[in-house]
Amino acid sequence: MPRFETSDGLSLFYEDEGTGLPILCLSGLTRDSRDFDYVLPHLKGCRVIRLDYRGRGQSDWAEDFNTYNILREAQDAVELLDHLGLEKAAVLGTSRGGLIAMGLAATLKARLIGVAINDVGPVLDASGLEAIMTYLGVKPKALTLAEAASARAHVLRHMFPNVPMRRWEEEVAKFFVQTDDGLELSYDPKLRDAVEASSHAAVPDLWPWLEALSGLPVAIIRGGNSDLLTQDTYEDMLRRLPAARGVVVPDRAHVPFLDEPEAVSVLQAWIGEMK
Repeated sequence: MPRFETSDGLSLFYEDEGTGLPILCLSGLTRDSRDFDYVLPHLKGCRVIRLDYRGRGQSDWAEDFNTYNILREAQDAVELLDHLGLEKAAVLGTSRGGLIAMGLAATLKARLIGVAINDVGPVLDASGLEAIMTYLGVKPKALTLAEAASARAHVLRHMFPNVPMRRWEEEVAKFFVQTDDGLELSYDPKLRDAVEASSHAAVPDLWPWLEALSGLPVAIIRGGNSDLLTQDTYEDMLRRLPAARGVVVPDRAHVPFLDEPEAVSVLQAWIGEMK
């Protein structure tokens, strides 16, 4: 099982498969490398590197929950590139991963070949943030994965129409672990403490982070029903990065699975620009 040790002593899990253009995949806040299971078959001709952040998936949990922050996770990502001997990589970032990618562009742009952002931007809509806090770090009420899948399918039926139950069953298996006492989270519950602690700080202006992507091949993907990345913010992102490729994926909220035809098309065009 491939792992590497961070500069502060945590062992983090990663996957590294394929050859060609290196793409570092960075997942959403509570998620892990499995975030990219659906898009993986569409990244042919690429070396796909998937990281489990600290406190998520198969990686170590941190003793200090304050290290669950974007800058430290960005440092972990760079340390993984160093571990693999890669001077540069493209980054495909979903939600939290997109913010990390923008942070890297603002601080270590020389390490980037290009960036694709999945349903996140410099402005996060309040309704989406509130929705995240309803489940972040909270033990699920459902006792089984089947119950959790049914509940998720019901709650998201209008935001994600026409998604088969099998997909929801696969999704909840990424969030939760089945135990004799019900379901447990697949990530460190103290991630909630970290987010709550950071929410008391002044919100920085992230538009300079986005604008730091200028000159790189960029793709921006928005779920048509997203409650985190509004259409106005998405359009403003494209105005500020006129060379970027953009697409809105219909019938998807936060976040698109990335195997939708619209997402696949823009990602393949983005990859083609870097080869």
